[in-house]
Amino acid sequence: MSTLPSKDEILQWIADNPTQTAKRDIAKAFGIKGAARIDLKRILKELEEEGHLEKRKKTYRDPDSLPPVSVLQVNAPDENGDLTARPLEWQGEGTAPRILLLPRASDPALGEGDRILARLTQIRGGEHHYEARLIRKIGTNPKRILGVFRKSAEGGRILPIDKGADLEWMVPPGALSGAKDGELVEAEQSGPKSRMGLPRARVINRLGDPSAPKAVSLIAIHQHGIPDHFPDRVVAEADAQKPAGLKGREDLREIPFVTIDPEDARDRDDACHAAPDPDPANEGGHVVWVAIADVAHYVTPGSALDHEARKRGNSSYFPDRVVPMLPDRLSGDLCSLHEAVPRACIAVRMVLDAKGNKLSHDFHRGLMHSVASLTYQQVQAAEDGNPDEKTAPLVDDLIHPLFAAYGALKRAREQRQPLNLDLPERRIVLTEDGRVASVNFKDRLDAHKLIEEFMVLANVAAAETLIAKKSPLLFRVHEEPSDDKLDALRETAIASGYTLAKGQVLKTRHLNSLLDQAAGSDQAELINMATLRSMTQAYYSPENFGHFGLALKNYAHFTSPIRRYSDLIVHRALISAHGWGKDGLSPEEIDELEATAKHISDTERRSMAAERDTTDRYLAAYLSERVGDELTGRISGVARFGAFVRLDETGADGLIPIRSIGREFFHYDRESETLMGSDTGVVIQPGQRVTVRLARAVPVTGGLELELLALDDKQMPGGPRHTSRPVRRKIAKSKKKGAKVKRKVSRTRR
Repeated sequence: MSTLPSKDEILQWIADNPTQTAKRDIAKAFGIKGAARIDLKRILKELEEEGHLEKRKKTYRDPDSLPPVSVLQVNAPDENGDLTARPLEWQGEGTAPRILLLPRASDPALGEGDRILARLTQIRGGEHHYEARLIRKIGTNPKRILGVFRKSAEGGRILPIDKGADLEWMVPPGALSGAKDGELVEAEQSGPKSRMGLPRARVINRLGDPSAPKAVSLIAIHQHGIPDHFPDRVVAEADAQKPAGLKGREDLREIPFVTIDPEDARDRDDACHAAPDPDPANEGGHVVWVAIADVAHYVTPGSALDHEARKRGNSSYFPDRVVPMLPDRLSGDLCSLHEAVPRACIAVRMVLDAKGNKLSHDFHRGLMHSVASLTYQQVQAAEDGNPDEKTAPLVDDLIHPLFAAYGALKRAREQRQPLNLDLPERRIVLTEDGRVASVNFKDRLDAHKLIEEFMVLANVAAAETLIAKKSPLLFRVHEEPSDDKLDALRETAIASGYTLAKGQVLKTRHLNSLLDQAAGSDQAELINMATLRSMTQAYYSPENFGHFGLALKNYAHFTSPIRRYSDLIVHRALISAHGWGKDGLSPEEIDELEATAKHISDTERRSMAAERDTTDRYLAAYLSERVGDELTGRISGVARFGAFVRLDETGADGLIPIRSIGREFFHYDRESETLMGSDTGVVIQPGQRVTVRLARAVPVTGGLELELLALDDKQMPGGPRHTSRPVRRKIAKSKKKGAKVKRKVSRTRR
């Protein structure tokens, strides 16, 4: 290039090439040589002085942008009546970006000087740089109510659905938001609490029919007792937090970390980086960095935030919402590793050999800077040769090295042989009004597996470090299956024509051999489900019993402290073990580790049950319009009262009641888990293919009732079913009844 580039051209190039920001990279890109380099240096200096760039060591970068969740201060309305705001924690050196507030009808009035927490969307090419939606006013924390709205002469009342709530809420005429009688609504307290009369509320969200899809997750949250309202003192403590600085930390901002998450991710608690190991003694090796949000800096032992996080135990995830473990000021802002924002972290640097074996690792408490927030789909497409505008500049220096390190870890995984279940995960897609648009099975991309392997490796490193330093911690424990469950799995395998080794110490490779035998066959899903059912449930413990499923001796959760309290405990243990500060594991916490482990194991199961109930209700609502349709599936379980079927299309589970199976009486055998027809001898057992008719779908309960039409492609006999049991069963029942009467008479005499 014969002439110097303009400032805009330089800024655009830096934005497109975040990993090549040294002056020599910029000069090379624009063909600048010799004395012209002096002019380039002058332009870069001007851009720095104008606040468009900041210099770190020998590189130039865009100044820090605003995170998606930010604290703002509202300005006075402009000449058009629009409300704007300024960020209170602007990190850049130039002029703070202009932010336009987009109020919703249900938002409270905002005025000049109000401090708010808002969700931001970056806008390009307009008069303002960001658009903001209110989350809440800082300093306010109105109580939320979920209940049925009843219209009245004075406006209306809300009858909460909470089991323990016996107090109604009054809604003034101007706070109805169009709510209709009988609708399920979400409301929040309005005005101060009064000692006289009913408390006042205003409707902020109309959910319609209490059985409608948009309401089901809220109902599950309340039914399972998941706390979804932060106490005032907790919110106030979160609002008072300030971004962590560099003091007492290593500066890791020169490492070009990236975050890789689902498309709809709101919090980003892990970032990664990989590169070839420069050590010639480790030819073909890799250096992998995993940086995790330093939640322990903000949530300290004994604080209100800490008590609430422990109480919740974990975040709960539903198709339409998240109930977070931490307030949004932390979960969506200060503890989220957003792009182009400096964030406090605890990072682990791990050195791998060419076969993926970890040679060494060390932990660092630092300040990092993500160069890009990417999705799994973006990263996978870039690795496959189809990068978009954002990933194209990152492919050679960042994305390819990540996959190269993953390739090595895959080889180590194959040697370790963790349990390799193949169970597709459902993804429920909702419309804007909360109805189910589709039910898909999530893709399992290499990009997903890459992050999983990196996180497992970091978790192992955390456990090994704390064991070596003799520090108390919480392990993630997964014990081997019981003998009874293994015998049941072995019987299922034999019935399907496969074998499971007996008479030796069980290893995951034995189970993988069974799964490999069934792979690609009609029995594959059955064997995978039976193997899963044979497993014990993982839990937390201060004692190390290993992780059977991952085939690991030492394992602890370290990588998700935003959403799991267990990980926060491990972070504090690392802080104490390294002497990084006074916010490590306290003596009181160490004394309570066993109780904490039990409590958070219970809260995890509570969330799983609520999430499962919600999924069942959404699927029942989705299928309610298809009552009468014929569907295909596979028997997934058998009980005395009928057979369970997992439907192919949606993965939903339904029940064929015993009363609607065939025209004969069916005997139930618990040991073989079968139903056998008394006349025809037909056997119903897990794994069989079925065609069924959807008889009922009940969204309120999530129940699906099915009618059996065909078993293994053979039509079931039609017509009324025999309702009488065989004579021998009647005799047995009569004897049983006689014995019961005899026992009753005997008790009376005594």
